Amino acid sequence: MTITTTRPPFDPELDAVYEVFSAQVPLVMTLDAVPAAREPGAFFDVSEEALATMGVTRRDVTVPGYEGAELVASIFHRTDHQGFGAGIYNIHGGGMVAGERMIGMPGVLPWVVEHDAVAVTVEYRLAPEFPDPFPVEDCYAGLVWMAEHADELGIDPDRILITGASAGGGLSAGTALLARDRLGPKLIGQVLICPMLDDRDQTVSTQQYDDAGSWVRESNVMGWTALLGERRGTDDVSIYAAPARATDLSGLPPAFIDVGSAEVFRDEDVAYASTLWASGVQAELHVWAGGFHGFDMIAPHAAVSQAAVAARNDWVARILG
Repeated sequence: MTITTTRPPFDPELDAVYEVFSAQVPLVMTLDAVPAAREPGAFFDVSEEALATMGVTRRDVTVPGYEGAELVASIFHRTDHQGFGAGIYNIHGGGMVAGERMIGMPGVLPWVVEHDAVAVTVEYRLAPEFPDPFPVEDCYAGLVWMAEHADELGIDPDRILITGASAGGGLSAGTALLARDRLGPKLIGQVLICPMLDDRDQTVSTQQYDDAGSWVRESNVMGWTALLGERRGTDDVSIYAAPARATDLSGLPPAFIDVGSAEVFRDEDVAYASTLWASGVQAELHVWAGGFHGFDMIAPHAAVSQAAVAARNDWVARILG
């Protein structure tokens, strides 16, 4: 189906930021650009000094991944943490091909501080060197490790929340499905931030945003192809790799889903919320008017970004409270 209608515009405040952003970052991420995209970035200062100002302690450990591989993970908790609090399992974004485990932590650390929670974030292996099922299986293995070591981590194993943005949101959804189907760790909730859920490239929104935005259609096809190869778009793709393919989402934990109205992932995220409701699962959905992909991270000062973060924090407070 070809879409001829005009697309929803960016929020005016975000549009001003996008003009600057688009002049500095290539419109399309190609496979050739992946090595540069993997270079360490200034997503968040996780030095001991920066964390100390928040009253947070970090330590790094090695955890077993898929097929016994060794993965690096970081654990964050309040310096005064005692007893057993909620656990937060973070999965970073990066289009399945890039990113590192500290992405997403700026949003998670306030939850650690406010709710005296313990956060774990794992360095899962990336496509195309490690295609499906490596990323989601690594993420699931990290979650299992977290639950199995709950006592020593100071976590209540019945209060584990999973969260991720973009590819991390898709992997969080896939990990939650694996936990359900393997009778693994029981999750209290899932925070899916503009999640990457559907490899089929068939929605209206993916066609509307083929030449504007921070993550356009061609980049999305590249990420899915790196993950799935020739299986992308065929019937040979599991629900754990592409959760949008799942028709029965019963038995999953409550979900918070948010997405911009002006981005590729809009329609697949709305559809996923609808499938959750149809399956009897509680979900809270926010479609932020004029938001491009990752708007709250790229333009945190914008009014719509602040509203999105506030809604997310409120939902987490209700779930963990």
